[in-house]
Amino acid sequence: MLLEDKSTMAEPIQRQIERIVHSEQFRSSEVLRRLLTFLSEKAIAGEADNLKEYVVAIDGLGKSSTYDPQHNSAVRIQMGRLRQRLAEYYRSEGKNDPMIVDLPKGRFRLTFEERSNAPIFGQESSLSPTLPVPTIKILDSAPHRPTKLSLLQLVGGIMAVVLLVGLGYVLGHSTRQQSAADRGQDLETLWAPFFSRKLPLILSIEDPLFAEIRSNPGVYVRDRSMNEWSDVVSSAALNKLTGALNQSEMHPSRYYTAFGEAEASFLLGGLLKTPESALSIVRTSQLSWQQLADNNVIFVGVQNLFFNQLRNMPIAPQLVPELNGVRDEHPGNGQPDFYADEYTTAPSEQGTIYALVTHLPGPNGKNDIESFTSNRSAGYLGAVQSFTDPQFAHLLAIKLKEETGGKVPRFYQVLFRVRYRDGVPTEIKFVLGREMH
Repeated sequence: MLLEDKSTMAEPIQRQIERIVHSEQFRSSEVLRRLLTFLSEKAIAGEADNLKEYVVAIDGLGKSSTYDPQHNSAVRIQMGRLRQRLAEYYRSEGKNDPMIVDLPKGRFRLTFEERSNAPIFGQESSLSPTLPVPTIKILDSAPHRPTKLSLLQLVGGIMAVVLLVGLGYVLGHSTRQQSAADRGQDLETLWAPFFSRKLPLILSIEDPLFAEIRSNPGVYVRDRSMNEWSDVVSSAALNKLTGALNQSEMHPSRYYTAFGEAEASFLLGGLLKTPESALSIVRTSQLSWQQLADNNVIFVGVQNLFFNQLRNMPIAPQLVPELNGVRDEHPGNGQPDFYADEYTTAPSEQGTIYALVTHLPGPNGKNDIESFTSNRSAGYLGAVQSFTDPQFAHLLAIKLKEETGGKVPRFYQVLFRVRYRDGVPTEIKFVLGREMH
Protein backbone atom coordinates (compact mmCIF):
# COMPACT_ATOMS: atom_id res chain seq x y z
CA MET A 1 0.00 0.00 0.00
CA LEU A 2 1.49 3.35 -1.05
CA LEU A 3 1.39 5.84 1.80
CA GLU A 4 0.04 9.21 0.67
CA ASP A 5 -0.86 10.75 4.04
CA LYS A 6 2.59 11.27 5.54
CA SER A 7 1.26 13.17 8.58
CA THR A 8 -0.33 10.05 10.06
CA MET A 9 2.64 7.88 9.13
CA ALA A 10 5.44 10.18 10.34
CA GLU A 11 6.52 7.88 13.17
CA PRO A 12 6.77 4.64 11.09
CA ILE A 13 8.58 6.56 8.34
CA GLN A 14 11.06 8.02 10.81
CA ARG A 15 11.68 4.58 12.29
CA GLN A 16 12.34 3.15 8.82
CA ILE A 17 14.72 5.99 7.92
CA GLU A 18 16.60 5.45 11.19
CA ARG A 19 16.81 1.74 10.40
CA ILE A 20 18.29 2.50 6.97
CA VAL A 21 20.83 5.16 7.97
CA HIS A 22 22.23 2.88 10.68
CA SER A 23 22.56 -0.08 8.31
CA GLU A 24 25.82 -1.49 6.94
CA GLN A 25 24.92 -0.22 3.46
CA PHE A 26 24.77 3.41 4.63
CA ARG A 27 27.24 3.38 7.52
CA SER A 28 30.18 4.29 5.30
CA SER A 29 28.56 7.29 3.58
CA GLU A 30 27.81 10.37 5.66
CA VAL A 31 26.74 12.18 2.47
CA LEU A 32 24.00 9.67 1.63
CA ARG A 33 22.80 9.47 5.25
CA ARG A 34 22.45 13.23 5.38
CA LEU A 35 20.71 13.37 2.00
CA LEU A 36 18.24 10.59 2.88
CA THR A 37 17.39 12.20 6.22
CA PHE A 38 16.86 15.60 4.55
CA LEU A 39 14.58 14.18 1.84
CA SER A 40 12.53 12.20 4.37
CA GLU A 41 11.99 15.29 6.52
CA LYS A 42 10.79 17.23 3.50
CA ALA A 43 8.49 14.37 2.48
CA ILE A 44 6.91 14.17 5.94
CA ALA A 45 6.45 17.96 5.99
CA GLY A 46 4.76 17.86 2.57
CA GLU A 47 7.43 20.08 1.01
CA ALA A 48 9.16 17.53 -1.24
CA ASP A 49 7.25 18.41 -4.43
CA ASN A 50 8.53 21.99 -4.25
CA LEU A 51 12.20 21.10 -3.80
CA LYS A 52 14.70 22.57 -6.24
CA GLU A 53 18.14 21.24 -7.06
CA TYR A 54 19.80 24.28 -5.50
CA VAL A 55 17.98 23.76 -2.17
CA VAL A 56 18.93 20.07 -2.14
CA ALA A 57 22.56 21.03 -2.76
CA ILE A 58 22.69 23.59 0.04
CA ASP A 59 20.50 21.95 2.71
CA GLY A 60 20.76 18.30 1.74
CA LEU A 61 24.42 18.05 0.75
CA GLY A 62 25.92 21.00 2.61
CA LYS A 63 27.24 22.72 -0.51
CA SER A 64 28.19 26.39 -0.45
CA SER A 65 25.79 29.12 -1.56
CA THR A 66 27.83 29.48 -4.79
CA TYR A 67 26.57 26.12 -6.05
CA ASP A 68 25.47 26.40 -9.70
CA PRO A 69 23.20 23.60 -10.99
CA GLN A 70 24.09 24.54 -14.58
CA HIS A 71 27.76 23.70 -14.07
CA ASN A 72 27.74 21.26 -11.18
CA SER A 73 26.11 17.81 -11.25
CA ALA A 74 26.78 16.86 -7.61
CA VAL A 75 23.07 16.65 -6.74
CA ARG A 76 22.22 14.43 -9.71
CA ILE A 77 25.17 12.16 -9.00
CA GLN A 78 24.33 11.77 -5.30
CA MET A 79 20.64 11.19 -6.05
CA GLY A 80 21.64 8.38 -8.41
CA ARG A 81 23.91 6.90 -5.76
CA LEU A 82 21.18 7.14 -3.13
CA ARG A 83 18.72 5.39 -5.44
CA GLN A 84 21.21 2.58 -6.05
CA ARG A 85 22.14 2.29 -2.36
CA LEU A 86 18.48 1.99 -1.37
CA ALA A 87 18.02 -0.79 -3.93
CA GLU A 88 21.08 -2.59 -2.56
CA TYR A 89 19.79 -2.19 1.00
CA TYR A 90 16.42 -3.80 0.17
CA ARG A 91 18.16 -6.66 -1.61
CA SER A 92 20.14 -7.46 1.53
CA GLU A 93 19.62 -6.06 5.05
CA GLY A 94 16.21 -4.57 4.37
CA LYS A 95 14.60 -7.47 2.56
CA ASN A 96 12.25 -8.12 5.51
CA ASP A 97 11.62 -4.49 6.53
CA PRO A 98 7.96 -3.52 6.97
CA MET A 99 8.29 -0.43 4.76
CA ILE A 100 9.95 0.23 1.39
CA VAL A 101 11.53 3.64 0.85
CA ASP A 102 12.18 4.48 -2.80
CA LEU A 103 13.41 7.46 -4.79
CA PRO A 104 11.74 7.59 -8.22
CA LYS A 105 13.97 8.63 -11.07
CA GLY A 106 13.94 12.35 -11.87
CA ARG A 107 12.27 13.38 -8.59
CA PHE A 108 13.29 14.65 -5.17
CA ARG A 109 10.27 13.16 -3.37
CA LEU A 110 10.73 9.87 -1.59
CA THR A 111 7.94 7.32 -1.71
CA PHE A 112 7.00 5.08 1.21
CA GLU A 113 5.20 1.80 0.75
CA GLU A 114 4.09 -0.76 3.29
CA ARG A 115 4.95 -4.29 2.23
CA SER A 116 1.99 -6.35 1.00
CA ASN A 117 2.17 -8.90 -1.79
CA ALA A 118 5.11 -9.57 -4.05
CA PRO A 119 4.82 -8.18 -7.60
CA ILE A 120 3.88 -10.46 -10.48
CA PHE A 121 6.87 -11.27 -12.67
CA GLY A 122 5.42 -11.25 -16.18
CA GLN A 123 6.72 -10.71 -19.66
CA GLU A 124 9.01 -7.69 -19.63
CA SER A 125 8.19 -7.30 -15.94
CA SER A 126 10.33 -5.33 -13.53
CA LEU A 127 12.77 -7.23 -11.37
CA SER A 128 11.93 -5.44 -8.14
CA PRO A 129 11.74 -8.13 -5.47
CA THR A 130 9.38 -7.59 -2.56
CA LEU A 131 8.87 -10.26 0.06
CA PRO A 132 5.25 -11.20 0.75
CA VAL A 133 3.92 -10.63 4.26
CA PRO A 134 0.95 -12.82 5.16
CA THR A 135 -2.19 -10.90 6.11
CA ILE A 136 -5.37 -12.06 7.81
CA LYS A 137 -8.68 -10.45 6.87
CA ILE A 138 -11.94 -11.18 8.70
CA LEU A 139 -14.96 -10.55 6.48
CA ASP A 140 -18.52 -10.35 7.82
CA SER A 141 -21.25 -10.20 5.18
CA ALA A 142 -24.18 -10.20 7.66
CA PRO A 143 -25.79 -6.88 8.67
CA HIS A 144 -24.43 -5.43 11.86
CA ARG A 145 -26.62 -5.90 14.93
CA PRO A 146 -25.66 -4.71 18.42
CA THR A 147 -25.36 -7.74 20.73
CA LYS A 148 -24.58 -8.37 24.33
CA LEU A 149 -21.64 -10.68 24.89
CA SER A 150 -21.38 -12.89 27.94
CA LEU A 151 -18.01 -13.22 29.66
CA LEU A 152 -17.68 -16.76 28.29
CA GLN A 153 -18.34 -15.57 24.74
CA LEU A 154 -15.84 -12.73 25.13
CA VAL A 155 -13.11 -15.04 26.46
CA GLY A 156 -13.88 -17.57 23.73
CA GLY A 157 -13.65 -14.88 21.07
CA ILE A 158 -10.29 -13.64 22.38
CA MET A 159 -8.92 -17.19 22.41
CA ALA A 160 -10.09 -17.72 18.82
CA VAL A 161 -8.37 -14.54 17.69
CA VAL A 162 -5.15 -15.56 19.46
CA LEU A 163 -5.28 -18.98 17.79
CA LEU A 164 -5.89 -17.40 14.38
CA VAL A 165 -2.99 -14.98 14.79
CA GLY A 166 -0.73 -17.76 16.04
CA LEU A 167 -1.71 -20.04 13.18
CA GLY A 168 -1.18 -17.21 10.71
CA TYR A 169 2.30 -16.56 12.10
CA VAL A 170 3.27 -20.25 11.96
CA LEU A 171 1.97 -20.68 8.42
CA GLY A 172 3.50 -17.41 7.28
CA HIS A 173 6.84 -18.20 8.92
CA SER A 174 6.85 -21.63 7.30
CA THR A 175 5.96 -20.12 3.92
CA ARG A 176 8.73 -17.54 4.18
CA GLN A 177 11.25 -20.20 5.13
CA GLN A 178 10.22 -22.35 2.17
CA SER A 179 10.29 -19.32 -0.13
CA ALA A 180 13.81 -18.45 1.04
CA ALA A 181 14.89 -22.04 0.46
CA ASP A 182 13.42 -21.94 -3.05
CA ARG A 183 15.25 -18.72 -3.84
CA GLY A 184 18.54 -20.17 -2.61
CA GLN A 185 17.97 -23.33 -4.64
CA ASP A 186 17.32 -21.31 -7.80
CA LEU A 187 20.56 -19.38 -7.30
CA GLU A 188 22.35 -22.71 -6.87
CA THR A 189 20.75 -24.02 -10.08
CA LEU A 190 21.76 -21.01 -12.18
CA TRP A 191 25.37 -21.14 -10.99
CA ALA A 192 25.81 -24.91 -10.48
CA PRO A 193 28.59 -25.39 -13.08
CA PHE A 194 30.61 -22.55 -11.55
CA PHE A 195 30.16 -23.73 -7.96
CA SER A 196 31.76 -27.02 -9.02
CA ARG A 197 35.37 -27.53 -7.94
CA LYS A 198 36.21 -29.79 -10.89
CA LEU A 199 37.63 -26.95 -12.99
CA PRO A 200 39.34 -23.68 -12.06
CA LEU A 201 37.32 -20.52 -12.67
CA ILE A 202 38.47 -17.47 -14.62
CA LEU A 203 36.75 -14.10 -14.35
CA SER A 204 37.58 -12.25 -17.57
CA ILE A 205 37.35 -8.47 -17.35
CA GLU A 206 37.12 -6.20 -20.38
CA ASP A 207 40.21 -4.08 -21.11
CA PRO A 208 39.19 -2.08 -24.19
CA LEU A 209 41.71 -0.95 -26.78
CA PHE A 210 42.73 2.72 -26.77
CA ALA A 211 45.07 4.50 -29.17
CA GLU A 212 47.66 6.47 -27.24
CA ILE A 213 48.96 9.55 -29.07
CA ARG A 214 52.05 10.57 -27.16
CA SER A 215 51.72 14.33 -27.32
CA ASN A 216 52.09 16.65 -24.33
CA PRO A 217 49.77 16.06 -22.58
CA GLY A 218 49.09 12.54 -23.80
CA VAL A 219 45.86 11.83 -25.68
CA TYR A 220 43.94 8.54 -25.49
CA VAL A 221 41.32 7.77 -28.13
CA ARG A 222 38.74 4.97 -28.12
CA ASP A 223 36.63 3.94 -31.12
CA ARG A 224 34.09 1.28 -30.03
CA SER A 225 34.06 -0.28 -33.48
CA MET A 226 37.81 -1.00 -33.38
CA ASN A 227 39.11 -3.79 -31.15
CA GLU A 228 42.09 -4.90 -33.27
CA TRP A 229 45.24 -2.77 -33.53
CA SER A 230 45.35 -3.28 -37.29
CA ASP A 231 41.98 -1.50 -37.55
CA VAL A 232 43.29 1.43 -35.51
CA VAL A 233 46.46 1.82 -37.57
CA SER A 234 44.47 1.88 -40.83
CA SER A 235 41.85 4.35 -39.53
CA ALA A 236 41.88 7.52 -41.63
CA ALA A 237 40.18 9.51 -38.85
CA LEU A 238 42.73 8.54 -36.20
CA ASN A 239 45.65 9.17 -38.53
CA LYS A 240 44.22 12.59 -39.29
CA LEU A 241 43.96 13.30 -35.56
CA THR A 242 47.56 12.20 -35.06
CA GLY A 243 48.69 14.62 -37.77
CA ALA A 244 46.67 17.46 -36.25
CA LEU A 245 48.56 16.92 -32.97
CA ASN A 246 51.88 17.00 -34.86
CA GLN A 247 52.61 13.41 -33.94
CA SER A 248 53.82 10.67 -36.24
CA GLU A 249 52.65 7.50 -34.49
CA MET A 250 50.15 5.88 -32.16
CA HIS A 251 50.60 3.12 -29.59
CA PRO A 252 48.12 0.56 -28.20
CA SER A 253 46.96 1.03 -24.63
CA ARG A 254 44.73 -1.14 -22.44
CA TYR A 255 45.12 0.64 -19.13
CA TYR A 256 41.48 1.48 -18.56
CA THR A 257 38.21 -0.25 -17.81
CA ALA A 258 34.78 0.96 -16.71
CA PHE A 259 33.56 1.18 -13.12
CA GLY A 260 30.79 -1.28 -13.98
CA GLU A 261 33.35 -4.07 -14.41
CA ALA A 262 34.78 -3.40 -10.97
CA GLU A 263 31.37 -3.52 -9.29
CA ALA A 264 30.29 -6.59 -11.26
CA SER A 265 33.54 -8.35 -10.33
CA PHE A 266 32.88 -7.59 -6.68
CA LEU A 267 29.41 -9.15 -6.87
CA LEU A 268 30.61 -12.24 -8.73
CA GLY A 269 33.62 -12.72 -6.47
CA GLY A 270 31.41 -12.51 -3.39
CA LEU A 271 29.11 -15.19 -4.80
CA LEU A 272 31.64 -17.63 -6.24
CA LYS A 273 34.84 -17.26 -4.22
CA THR A 274 35.34 -19.86 -1.46
CA PRO A 275 38.50 -21.02 0.38
CA GLU A 276 38.45 -24.20 -1.71
CA SER A 277 37.81 -22.61 -5.11
CA ALA A 278 40.45 -21.51 -7.62
CA LEU A 279 39.28 -18.13 -8.93
CA SER A 280 41.54 -15.87 -10.98
CA ILE A 281 41.03 -12.64 -12.92
CA VAL A 282 42.31 -12.31 -16.47
CA ARG A 283 42.17 -9.37 -18.86
CA THR A 284 40.09 -10.23 -21.91
CA SER A 285 42.90 -9.27 -24.29
CA GLN A 286 45.10 -11.86 -22.57
CA LEU A 287 42.52 -14.67 -22.52
CA SER A 288 43.76 -17.51 -24.72
CA TRP A 289 41.84 -20.16 -26.61
CA GLN A 290 43.53 -22.77 -24.41
CA GLN A 291 42.20 -21.07 -21.28
CA LEU A 292 38.71 -21.04 -22.80
CA ALA A 293 39.01 -24.80 -23.24
CA ASP A 294 40.56 -25.72 -19.85
CA ASN A 295 38.64 -23.48 -17.41
CA ASN A 296 35.16 -22.35 -16.56
CA VAL A 297 35.05 -18.72 -17.72
CA ILE A 298 32.82 -15.76 -16.84
CA PHE A 299 33.15 -12.61 -18.93
CA VAL A 300 31.91 -9.13 -18.04
CA GLY A 301 32.10 -6.26 -20.49
CA VAL A 302 31.19 -4.74 -23.84
CA GLN A 303 29.55 -7.17 -26.22
CA ASN A 304 31.74 -7.12 -29.31
CA LEU A 305 34.96 -7.56 -27.30
CA PHE A 306 34.04 -11.10 -26.25
CA PHE A 307 31.64 -12.45 -28.83
CA ASN A 308 34.40 -12.57 -31.43
CA GLN A 309 35.98 -15.28 -29.28
CA LEU A 310 32.75 -17.34 -29.27
CA ARG A 311 32.99 -18.18 -32.95
CA ASN A 312 33.31 -21.89 -33.76
CA MET A 313 31.91 -22.90 -30.35
CA PRO A 314 29.83 -26.12 -30.20
CA ILE A 315 26.63 -24.03 -29.95
CA ALA A 316 26.07 -20.85 -31.96
CA PRO A 317 24.31 -18.01 -30.07
CA GLN A 318 20.86 -17.07 -31.38
CA LEU A 319 20.94 -13.58 -29.86
CA VAL A 320 23.88 -11.68 -31.32
CA PRO A 321 25.16 -8.29 -30.09
CA GLU A 322 25.72 -5.37 -32.41
CA LEU A 323 27.11 -1.87 -31.82
CA ASN A 324 23.67 -0.38 -31.20
CA GLY A 325 21.66 -3.27 -29.75
CA VAL A 326 20.99 -7.01 -29.94
CA ARG A 327 19.82 -8.97 -32.97
CA ASP A 328 17.58 -12.03 -32.67
CA GLU A 329 18.46 -14.35 -35.55
CA HIS A 330 15.47 -16.62 -34.85
CA PRO A 331 12.61 -14.41 -33.57
CA GLY A 332 9.36 -16.05 -32.53
CA ASN A 333 5.92 -15.07 -33.74
CA GLY A 334 5.30 -11.41 -33.01
CA GLN A 335 8.82 -10.84 -31.66
CA PRO A 336 11.14 -8.20 -33.15
CA ASP A 337 14.36 -9.26 -34.82
CA PHE A 338 16.30 -6.34 -33.33
CA TYR A 339 16.37 -4.69 -29.90
CA ALA A 340 17.82 -1.20 -30.24
CA ASP A 341 19.64 0.69 -27.50
CA GLU A 342 18.51 4.26 -26.85
CA TYR A 343 20.74 6.41 -24.67
CA THR A 344 22.61 9.71 -24.40
CA THR A 345 26.14 10.30 -23.17
CA ALA A 346 26.12 14.07 -22.60
CA PRO A 347 25.50 16.11 -20.56
CA SER A 348 24.42 13.10 -18.47
CA GLU A 349 24.54 9.44 -19.40
CA GLN A 350 21.09 7.90 -19.32
CA GLY A 351 18.70 5.84 -21.38
CA THR A 352 17.58 2.28 -22.13
CA ILE A 353 19.97 -0.45 -23.20
CA TYR A 354 19.84 -4.21 -23.64
CA ALA A 355 22.00 -6.64 -21.70
CA LEU A 356 22.65 -10.19 -22.85
CA VAL A 357 23.56 -13.16 -20.67
CA THR A 358 24.90 -16.12 -22.64
CA HIS A 359 25.73 -19.55 -21.16
CA LEU A 360 27.56 -21.87 -23.55
CA PRO A 361 29.79 -24.95 -23.42
CA GLY A 362 33.51 -24.42 -24.01
CA PRO A 363 35.32 -25.34 -27.26
CA ASN A 364 35.56 -29.04 -26.37
CA GLY A 365 32.17 -29.21 -24.62
CA LYS A 366 33.71 -30.08 -21.24
CA ASN A 367 33.52 -26.71 -19.50
CA ASP A 368 31.15 -23.75 -19.16
CA ILE A 369 31.39 -20.17 -20.40
CA GLU A 370 29.01 -17.43 -19.29
CA SER A 371 29.11 -13.83 -20.50
CA PHE A 372 27.38 -10.69 -19.22
CA THR A 373 27.50 -8.18 -22.05
CA SER A 374 26.01 -4.87 -23.09
CA ASN A 375 27.05 -1.74 -24.97
CA ARG A 376 27.15 0.28 -21.72
CA SER A 377 28.50 -0.75 -18.33
CA ALA A 378 25.14 -0.11 -16.62
CA GLY A 379 23.67 -2.87 -18.78
CA TYR A 380 25.97 -5.72 -17.83
CA LEU A 381 26.08 -4.49 -14.23
CA GLY A 382 22.28 -4.77 -14.10
CA ALA A 383 22.48 -8.29 -15.57
CA VAL A 384 25.05 -9.37 -12.98
CA GLN A 385 22.90 -7.91 -10.20
CA SER A 386 19.95 -9.96 -11.47
CA PHE A 387 21.92 -13.21 -11.49
CA THR A 388 23.61 -12.79 -8.09
CA ASP A 389 20.61 -11.76 -5.97
CA PRO A 390 18.59 -14.73 -4.57
CA GLN A 391 15.21 -13.07 -5.11
CA PHE A 392 16.04 -12.00 -8.65
CA ALA A 393 17.41 -15.48 -9.38
CA HIS A 394 14.13 -17.00 -8.16
CA LEU A 395 12.13 -14.84 -10.58
CA LEU A 396 14.56 -15.59 -13.40
CA ALA A 397 14.22 -19.32 -12.82
CA ILE A 398 10.42 -19.02 -13.03
CA LYS A 399 10.62 -17.22 -16.37
CA LEU A 400 13.20 -19.60 -17.83
CA LYS A 401 11.09 -22.59 -16.82
CA GLU A 402 7.99 -21.02 -18.40
CA GLU A 403 9.75 -20.35 -21.69
CA THR A 404 11.81 -23.54 -22.00
CA GLY A 405 9.51 -26.35 -20.88
CA GLY A 406 9.45 -26.59 -17.11
CA LYS A 407 13.11 -26.60 -16.08
CA VAL A 408 16.10 -24.28 -16.19
CA PRO A 409 17.98 -25.26 -19.38
CA ARG A 410 21.62 -26.32 -19.37
CA PHE A 411 22.61 -23.70 -21.97
CA TYR A 412 20.65 -20.54 -22.61
CA GLN A 413 20.57 -16.85 -23.41
CA VAL A 414 18.65 -14.23 -21.43
CA LEU A 415 17.91 -10.72 -22.66
CA PHE A 416 17.28 -7.84 -20.24
CA ARG A 417 16.17 -4.28 -20.84
CA VAL A 418 17.92 -1.91 -18.44
CA ARG A 419 17.04 1.69 -17.74
CA TYR A 420 19.87 3.65 -16.18
CA ARG A 421 21.08 7.11 -15.23
CA ASP A 422 24.66 8.24 -14.58
CA GLY A 423 25.86 4.67 -14.94
CA VAL A 424 23.43 3.35 -12.30
CA PRO A 425 20.78 0.74 -13.28
CA THR A 426 17.39 2.04 -12.13
CA GLU A 427 15.10 -0.60 -13.67
CA ILE A 428 15.80 -4.11 -14.95
CA LYS A 429 13.24 -6.00 -17.05
CA PHE A 430 13.27 -9.55 -18.34
CA VAL A 431 12.61 -9.54 -22.10
CA LEU A 432 13.08 -13.16 -23.18
CA GLY A 433 14.90 -16.40 -22.47
CA ARG A 434 16.16 -18.80 -25.11
CA GLU A 435 17.29 -22.40 -24.67
CA MET A 436 20.21 -23.42 -26.90
CA HIS A 437 20.85 -26.93 -28.18
